[in-house]
Amino acid sequence: MILNEQAIAETLSRGAARSEAEILSILEQARRLQGLEADDVAALAAISDPDLLGELFRCAREVKEEIYGKRLVLFTPLYVSNLCGNDCAYCAFRSSNRAVARKALSQEEIAAETAALVDEGHKRVLLVAGEAYPREGFEYILRSIDTVYSVKRPGGEIRRVNVNVAPLEEADFRRLREHNIGTYQIFQETYHRETYAQVHLRGRKKNFQWRLEAMDRAFNAGIDDVGIGVLFGLADWRFEILAMRQHIRHLEERHGVGPHTISVPRLEPATGADLASQPPHPVSDLAFRKIVAILRLMVPYTGIIMSTRETAAIRRETFALGVSQISAGSRTNPGGYSSEIEKKQSTEQFSLGDHRSLDEVVADVSALGYTPSFCTGCYRLGRTGADFMDLAKPGDIKTHCDPNGLSSFLEYLLDHATPTTRENGLAAIDQALERMHAEPRRRAAIMLEKVRNGRRDVFC
Repeated sequence: MILNEQAIAETLSRGAARSEAEILSILEQARRLQGLEADDVAALAAISDPDLLGELFRCAREVKEEIYGKRLVLFTPLYVSNLCGNDCAYCAFRSSNRAVARKALSQEEIAAETAALVDEGHKRVLLVAGEAYPREGFEYILRSIDTVYSVKRPGGEIRRVNVNVAPLEEADFRRLREHNIGTYQIFQETYHRETYAQVHLRGRKKNFQWRLEAMDRAFNAGIDDVGIGVLFGLADWRFEILAMRQHIRHLEERHGVGPHTISVPRLEPATGADLASQPPHPVSDLAFRKIVAILRLMVPYTGIIMSTRETAAIRRETFALGVSQISAGSRTNPGGYSSEIEKKQSTEQFSLGDHRSLDEVVADVSALGYTPSFCTGCYRLGRTGADFMDLAKPGDIKTHCDPNGLSSFLEYLLDHATPTTRENGLAAIDQALERMHAEPRRRAAIMLEKVRNGRRDVFC
C-alpha cells in the first residue's frame, strides 16, 4: 500500500505535542542532510512560535546552500493543447467549461512557439497538454516533442524537453522515453482520497489509484527522472506533505530512487472554475513558506520547483528556503508565446502571479546573488535517477553544476540579455567565481573562456 491515511492522522496528532527542545533537536538532525521522519515532519508543521519559525527557516537556508549553493535553474512551460476529457473543479481546462476556447497547436505552430522561446533565451521547456489529444492520440505528444527538438535558431535551441501529460500505460511510457525526454512530471493534485473524489467529477482522472501508480509505471518503463506535486489548497497541507513523504518512500523502496523534483503550486483563480477562487483549505503565505522549508529538510536532495503562479515577492522569499528551479516568462495557454491573437484570448489554465519577462527574472535573480542556470548537462550525460543521487549526496554534483550554471548563464548574457542585465550579470559571474572552491572554479574558468570565444553548449 502506497498511502496510509490513518497513519498520517496519528502522526499529525503526535506532532502537535513536541517541545521546543525537541523541535531544535529535529532541526539539528536535519542539518546532517539525512531527511526527516514522519513524526519530525508533523512536529515542524505544527510550529507557530516566531523564534522556532525563524530557526526552521534558518535551517532550510543552510541545507539549501549546502546542496544547491546559489544556483537557480530556469525553464518555461510550453502548452501545446488545452483539450481535456476530465472535469476537474479547480481547472480552467475542465471539459465542462464553455468559457475557454479550445486549441491544439499544429506542429507548425509548436515550431513557432519554440522559436519564440529560443529567441528569448530559453534552453529547457516543460511540454504541457490537457488530458485529451487530437485525432492522432498519444502520437501527437511524441511528434510535438520531436518538433521542439528540431527547431534551431541563431540564438540556440531547446536542449531538454520535460513533459507533463496524462498518466500513461507502461508501453507508452517506453515510447516517451525513446523520444529523449528529461523529466516526466505529473501531479497527484491531492493525496486525500475523499477530496480527490469531490473535485474530479468526470473523466479518467477520477481514478485516484491509476494516477497514484503512474510513477511506478514510468520507472518500470525505464524513466528514472520523475517529478511529483500536489495542488496546495485542496486539502490540509500538513496531510499532503506527509502523504507525499509516503509516496516518496514507496518509490525509493521499490525503485531505488525517489522523485527528481517536487512542485508546490497553490490554487489560483481560473476561468470557469469557482473552486479555484475559494480554496477548501487556503494556504497562507506563512504556511507556504513553511511548506517549502519543510520539504527542503524532508528530502534535501530533491529539487523544488516554484512556478509563476506565485508573485515575484513570494518567489524571492522561497529561493532561500529551498526552491531550486523556477519558471520564467510563462504563458499557460496554447499559442501564448508567438501568437498575438492567442495572447488576447481567455485560455490560460490559471491566473499568473509573476508576469515578468525572462530577462527581468534573470536580472532579479542575479541581483539577489543567485546564478540563473540554463544547464541541461546532467540529462545529456546520463546523470539522472540513482546516478544523480550518488553524486548529490556526497556533494560531488556541485563540481559539475556550479561550472555548468555559470557557463549557461554567460551564454544567455552574451546572446540574449539586455545591456543592463548583461553588465550586471557579468559582474555576478565574477562574484560567483570568487565563492567557488578551487577545482570547480578551475573548471568554470575554462568553460567560460570557451563561451567567450564563441563556443556554445559547454558543459561537464
